[in-house]
Amino acid sequence: MALTVRVIAPDKTVWDSSAEEVILPSTTGQLGILTGHAPLLTALETGVLRVRADKNWVPIAVMGGFAEIEKNEVTILVNAAERGDSIDLDAARTAYTEAEAKFAQADQGGSRQEQLQATQALKRARARLQAAGGQV
Repeated sequence: MALTVRVIAPDKTVWDSSAEEVILPSTTGQLGILTGHAPLLTALETGVLRVRADKNWVPIAVMGGFAEIEKNEVTILVNAAERGDSIDLDAARTAYTEAEAKFAQADQGGSRQEQLQATQALKRARARLQAAGGQV
């Protein structure tokens, strides 16, 4: 028996297929989902969601949202999402380096709002880089 997994962003459905396992970046840490999982509703952090289908792992960068698990159906509603195989690794690495620099600059003397924006930009850039296969 397999899980039915749907990853839905406002502008597109990123994944709609069966899978053997899902690893969610929940706000409390990584959360593994297998068939027969208890019903659950959880908030998601910006990070990398991983779906195992046909014994292959598919990384998907997600930008926060929610996941509902019920009766072997995993519905994931996110603010934005991008499959790792559609992300340009070099561009993601450059964006991460730039986000790190902006974070360091905001941390040195920026306003609280600038610090929060820089933190979120760094999390998004890290998720995209990791989903593309890069190391942080």
